[in-house]
Formats: sequence, structure tokens, C-alpha cells
Amino acid sequence: METQKFTSLANDRKLWFSMWFLGAIVTFGLAFFPMIYRLIKNRNHHFKKEELLKEQVITHLQQQPYHQDGAVTKVSRQPREMNAKIWTVALILVIPVFIIAYLLSKDLSLHEADQDKFLAQTLPERMFMTQTIPIKTYVIITIVTLGFGIIYWLYKIVNQYNAHYKAHLQIEQKISSLMEEKKVDA
Repeated sequence: METQKFTSLANDRKLWFSMWFLGAIVTFGLAFFPMIYRLIKNRNHHFKKEELLKEQVITHLQQQPYHQDGAVTKVSRQPREMNAKIWTVALILVIPVFIIAYLLSKDLSLHEADQDKFLAQTLPERMFMTQTIPIKTYVIITIVTLGFGIIYWLYKIVNQYNAHYKAHLQIEQKISSLMEEKKVDA
């Protein structure tokens, strides 16, 4: 029986907050527009990539002779795709930056929880720990600092997405090697 080769979209692109923040200082905040745009585009790309990975793993497992129907299900509460252009333009109104920060934090938290459930079904050993994203803490910091806390919140969001992308790359490599091992065994 021939198994499907694991294929992936291009790797996730990390964002360096310090570079964007310094650019924002020099450009009087204008650099935040392309930063938010890239952050949202990277998020959307990653979620598409994750769906492709899940479909390929499920297809691969269904082709195995030991597979039990219904043993692995695709948990799919993936957040909807955000329109990066509209959200970036909306930053002119200032308030959307708080909404964007909240949505990006919440989406990553939901995504990691779903990914953890899926990986618990498919991988024998756990190699991924979900991050805790204290959204309430970030909201309080932002309110107490009269909105300036949003800079810290954005910093944490960028770092959390970067850490997630790094962990996801390791997961992809592990899944790819396991699929290749099963292919050789068959």
C-alpha cells in the first residue's frame, strides 16, 4: 500500500518585534501598520498550514492496516481567517489595535488547545506544551497604563507566535519522520 508523502506549505516567518518597534519610534508609529499586517498574514498562513498537516496525518493514518475508524478525528475550531488589509487600515482608528491584540491572543490560545488535542491522538509521546496566554493580565496592564501597555501586549504576542512557529516546525519534522518510518515498515 502506497502512503502519501508529507508535504508542507512554506515555513512560518518569524517577526522581530524589536526591529518593528524601533522602526515605529523612528517613523512616529507608521511602522506598526506593516507589522500588524505581517503578523495577521503570518497567522493566517500558519493556520492554513496546520489544516494541511492535519489532513495529511489523518489520510496517512487511514491508509495504515492497523487503523481503527474514528480513532483520530480532526478537531477543527480553527479561528476564521482575518483580512490583514482591512484590520491594518482600521488601525487608523486606534481602538482596533486593542481588538487585534485580543483576537490574536485568543486565536493562538484556541489553536494551541486544538493542536494539543489532535497531537494527543496521533503522536505516542507528547512533545508540545501549550502556552499560557494571560489575556486578562494584558488587558489590565493596558488599562492601568492608559493604553501604553498595548506595546508590551504586542511584544508578548509576537514572541508567543514565534515560539509557536518554532515548536510547530519541530512537530512537523517529527510527524514527517514518523510517516516515513511507517512507509518503510509497510
